[in-house]
Amino acid sequence: MENKRLPLTVYRVLAYVTSTWLLLLTFVAMPAKYLVGETARFSLAPAPAGMEQWFGDETPLMMVIAVPHGYLYMAFVLSVLWLALRRRWNALRTVGVMLSGTIPLAGFFVERRVAAREKAALDAEEQASAAQSTAVPAEG
Repeated sequence: MENKRLPLTVYRVLAYVTSTWLLLLTFVAMPAKYLVGETARFSLAPAPAGMEQWFGDETPLMMVIAVPHGYLYMAFVLSVLWLALRRRWNALRTVGVMLSGTIPLAGFFVERRVAAREKAALDAEEQASAAQSTAVPAEG
């Protein structure tokens, strides 16, 4: 028998990882590219002395943070789709959970809500299944 909790576990792990990388992208890589350094598009502050290569238009942080985040987000979307198909979610809920990976901090809150609801539903299904398997038919 296949583990019914595997899609939920994969979703939970990817939700945390994707949300963490999104925070790094939003609060580290994007400001380094657009706000700090002489070549930054909206330069608000100069780069620290000796660290100019980490800031501005050509910052390697975009390659180190943005690219992995993109791949992680696609894996997250696939895990949400897997969970949604297994648990028979409607399209609105599925898309809403997928979009939570695009808003900083939202992924953490949505993950907690989804995990609590799905764990309760899986526990109820397992209890019902166990009760059915232990019921003894009445002899007549």
